[in-house]
Amino acid sequence: MTKNELGIVETKYFTCCEPPHEIVLKSGDKLGNITLAYETYGTLQEDKSNAILILHALTGDAHAAGWHEGDKKPGWWDTMIGPGKAFDTDKYFIICSNVIGGCQGSTGPSSVDPKTKKPYGLTFPTITIQDMVAAQKLLIDHLGIKKLLNVAGGSMGGLQAIQWPIQFPDCVASSIVIATNYRHSAQQIALHEVGRRAIMADPNWNGGDYYGKTIPASGLALSRMIGHITYMSDELMDEKFGRKLIAKEKKASGFSPQFEVQNYLKYRGDSFVQRFDANSYLYITKAVDLYDLEEEGTVMDAFKNVHAKFLLISFSSDWLYPSYQLKELLKAIKANDIDVSDVVINTKYGHDAFLVETKGQKKAVSSFLERAYKITRGKR
Repeated sequence: MTKNELGIVETKYFTCCEPPHEIVLKSGDKLGNITLAYETYGTLQEDKSNAILILHALTGDAHAAGWHEGDKKPGWWDTMIGPGKAFDTDKYFIICSNVIGGCQGSTGPSSVDPKTKKPYGLTFPTITIQDMVAAQKLLIDHLGIKKLLNVAGGSMGGLQAIQWPIQFPDCVASSIVIATNYRHSAQQIALHEVGRRAIMADPNWNGGDYYGKTIPASGLALSRMIGHITYMSDELMDEKFGRKLIAKEKKASGFSPQFEVQNYLKYRGDSFVQRFDANSYLYITKAVDLYDLEEEGTVMDAFKNVHAKFLLISFSSDWLYPSYQLKELLKAIKANDIDVSDVVINTKYGHDAFLVETKGQKKAVSSFLERAYKITRGKR
């Protein structure tokens, strides 16, 4: 193991909300016997002032960094989390948990309903970003942490990073919001809807009741293919694939993949089916679409009780969550006299830049965290 690697890490599980102490969801429904999968990296200081909660994107999980035994690749943000990295585990105690509604160890539609002893399927209640945050707060309480130094996430994780200081203003010192929006635009909702319809059109979806049967693999793979196109910029796709052919032949019979980009999307779709649940995809995309800071007033109103400092990061080639959308959030936060900075990173990587554009992010994140930590320790 080199100096900047975490090595082998272990996924842990926290269970709470056993009946009659179920969590009350935003919808008013109750959800009990909740399990959250989570991982931690680094050491929690005695005064517990160095804890950072990492919030994953749409299809992410708790395995943000390090290696699981036998894995061929590390956690999804290993380039950012570890000794000497942006989220420096020599300084900070990092936590990452899989959201409720997920399928990577946390309670979701594929989990067994304790009442029926069968998988929930579509009987699983509607969940929201607020519900995800409420469940994470139970985990943080379980770890004995009263105030997080920072919450940070990109895409769907960015929504949670927005919501945490709003929902629990006294429990968060700072927030890093990356490549997201304070509410989905019509285009963003439309893209999710096409993905959901691809799943529901698969005959094996069976109204969500496919557990123990043939899964809706074709629909889920197609949904992922659609999504993956939105994660890449036009420049990157052209540079990576262009019009390269799979074989030397310029003509191919039928409709089998002929171009390399077709093969790439097929690979992405097929590999996604091996690790993700179709119903979880439906529930989580709906949760993202439902999130709206203007639901009960203006965006500015949403931050009136917030004390946390903010760093907003966007990417020049991200057409799924273009930089101008975070500018609206920036204005609302500034209007409340909250300490906020924003950074636009020039990159060709599109929306996926938050996962791969390490150099630009590290500089912004490291300095922001250092300042936030000094302020919490009473040092300027």
